Amino acid sequence: MPLPWTPVLPISTPRLLLRAHTADDLDDLLQFHSDPEVVRYLPWPVRSIDETRFALLAKVPQARVDSEGQWLVLAVELAETGQVIGEVVLKCVSETEGEIGFALHAGFQRAGYGYEAASTMLSLAFGELALTRVTATLDARNAASAALLEKLGMTRGELVRDRPFKGGLVDELHYAIDVTDHL
Repeated sequence: MPLPWTPVLPISTPRLLLRAHTADDLDDLLQFHSDPEVVRYLPWPVRSIDETRFALLAKVPQARVDSEGQWLVLAVELAETGQVIGEVVLKCVSETEGEIGFALHAGFQRAGYGYEAASTMLSLAFGELALTRVTATLDARNAASAALLEKLGMTRGELVRDRPFKGGLVDELHYAIDVTDHL
């Protein structure tokens, strides 16, 4: 799909709603943005309430992508309760390629919510947005995310050693899936 990306939101799944962030998401975001275990492999540090508020203000308009390099950022809301338990993102690498990412509150991990949100984002990418390829990059120590990407049908590719990350050096894994491989 040519830019801009303006997906039809919200997107409903059996248990979730993927939607634009709102200012009302602050308390829910703080629960996982301030958790050292959740942000351990993410590019941001543990955030205070003020830092989370600042990040949220940046996320609110990110339900639309106008140019390459921008991120589509969607809140992952539990349909039953309205609680935001995570977020799923898609970077516009080009008009035909995206990069997926996700973060989930620790209390909701290992229950299939991450898979449900990420697979829905892939369906959006290959469907409405008409992308032909989606990639992902992660810290090689993040076994749970690697397993999720593989469950999504993504293929592990390149291993980059000794990439600077949060004051140290880490190995980085790259994954990819093409539209023809998407279920």
